[in-house]
Amino acid sequence: MEHQKAPLGPDQHRTTTIEQGRFCVARCTCGWRGPARRARSLARSDAEGHATG
Repeated sequence: MEHQKAPLGPDQHRTTTIEQGRFCVARCTCGWRGPARRARSLARSDAEGHATG
């Protein structure tokens, strides 16, 4: 399952979460990658934190 967050403007980051086995990883179009998490909600929080600041 993949979760996508649509960009709000041309300079905004576009983040997704990708499931890899038992883990979920947040990624961004800028090349950023968050830590592997067991909880999808934590990976989404990582992605939101990256996109906003």
